[in-house]
Amino acid sequence: MGTNRRYAASVDARMDARILDRMASDGELQTLTAAELQLDVLPLTVDPKPHRRVRAWVRFGATPVRVDAVAVRWTPAAVGVQFEAAGRTHRCWVWAGAVDEIEPR
Repeated sequence: MGTNRRYAASVDARMDARILDRMASDGELQTLTAAELQLDVLPLTVDPKPHRRVRAWVRFGATPVRVDAVAVRWTPAAVGVQFEAAGRTHRCWVWAGAVDEIEPR
């Protein structure tokens, strides 16, 4: 049986979304600690109208997953991201190196 090349990207995106929803339902979203963030030392930028689209590595329990997200705040060392999964909005802090900016369309 052949593969559907015409809609392959769409099928892959739906499968990725289902996997993310399952992970979000099964595990607790991890975030950096206050000691790791050092918000009392590092400057914090808060975007009043978040629009910077990113791909970020986050963890649900011990399982890492890459998500499409929006950067809502950041320091020189970390980025606060927001994304949708399992019908909910999730927010967490990740290391800056775990985030790649998505080119604007």
